[in-house]
Amino acid sequence: MLVSAVAVAPLAALAVAGCGGGDSSASPGPAKDTRAELPTVDASTNRLGEILVDSKGLTLYVFERDKGTKSTCFGSCARAWPPLRTKDKPTASGDAKASKVGTTGRADGAPQVTYNGHPLYLYQGDLKPGEATGQGVNVWGGIWYAVSPAGKRITKGVPKGGKSGY
Repeated sequence: MLVSAVAVAPLAALAVAGCGGGDSSASPGPAKDTRAELPTVDASTNRLGEILVDSKGLTLYVFERDKGTKSTCFGSCARAWPPLRTKDKPTASGDAKASKVGTTGRADGAPQVTYNGHPLYLYQGDLKPGEATGQGVNVWGGIWYAVSPAGKRITKGVPKGGKSGY
């Protein structure tokens, strides 16, 4: 019985080492706000039609509660609906129009990218390109909409009775 315990100990040590506890000084994963470094607004097609996406292909949204370029989404709202931020001048690609891309200041960090005068957001529930699980969600005092390259909110997939502020 002692022999089997001695044989198991090195195997257990190898298994623990393989699990990764890792050195905290090892190269960290991506910065939390990596989208701030990727300010491209592009267009793609999914079940909603042609929509705006970020440089990773994730759906971009507008929030009906926002008025003009002023965001009303901060704190827990911004954790669920991360603002598309930029440290540089944002760019447009594909069918997205460069003339409609801009920025607005935010008190909580880097500027937020705007399109056609409206702040742009991502949704924490969209994990891969093509998803638009935030479409029509009514939370934090308003409805969230995917946006078209023309700069208009997309109403497809929004429950009846949803009202918009713009």
